[in-house]
Amino acid sequence: MEAYTDFARVYDELMDETPYTEWSLFLVSRLRECGIMDGLVLDLGCGTGNMTELLYVAGYDMIGVDASADMLEQAVRKKEEARIDVLYLMQEMEAFELYGTVRAVVCCCDCVNYLTEPEALLRCFQLVNNYLDPDGVFLFDFNTIHKYRDEIGDTVIAENRDDCSFIWENTYDEDSRMNEYDLTLFIKEADDRYAKHTELHSQRAYELSEIKELLARAGLRFERAFDDYTENAPNGQSGRIVVLARECGKNEDFLSSQNAPAKKI
Repeated sequence: MEAYTDFARVYDELMDETPYTEWSLFLVSRLRECGIMDGLVLDLGCGTGNMTELLYVAGYDMIGVDASADMLEQAVRKKEEARIDVLYLMQEMEAFELYGTVRAVVCCCDCVNYLTEPEALLRCFQLVNNYLDPDGVFLFDFNTIHKYRDEIGDTVIAENRDDCSFIWENTYDEDSRMNEYDLTLFIKEADDRYAKHTELHSQRAYELSEIKELLARAGLRFERAFDDYTENAPNGQSGRIVVLARECGKNEDFLSSQNAPAKKI
């Protein structure tokens, strides 16, 4: 089962409690503290473009990259309705290619946890470093072991809405640190009947120490970590950690030929 296909149709409705506006204010504050007031910014794993649009409104020229054609279809529909100028590219996070460098890269909603092999996450970080301007900023979040193991664990979440309902079965394996979401959707169709759809989402939990090591191997300099999207330092009870890193030199040995061809949306 491929993730983010049918889910894309109802993603914004079911994720309407996600505090995108608060997160965007946090990201903009960090960017401005780093001297990035405008210019090109990449939203990596942009999904339906919620954060992309908020950063565009904040004054940045936005590029969104995502691997899901269905999620990008929603993002394009929304940008056309809002009449905003955003470039969307359909590419994998660990194999993306841009047409030049950007001042900053942001990556929200635990997208990095979907890279379940550390080497894949390393390739993603290497590409981020490759496409950042000198001293450019990388801001991203990830879910912690504590969240998967202690907060959501082996739980079942169900919710009923007017146009869709879902059953979200969560399973976490502590040995492999792999977390799986078995998602069953019931989506109202044009004929008022509800169609059943299923998706399986797999994520891997990472330690902050692992993230720091992979950043260093990619040529990025770790600067600071935050407890969720707050000014507080992370702790053992942090479910989500936000990391700020910077470009600090290019790795000439990193082969750009590993990149995937871009598809303009």
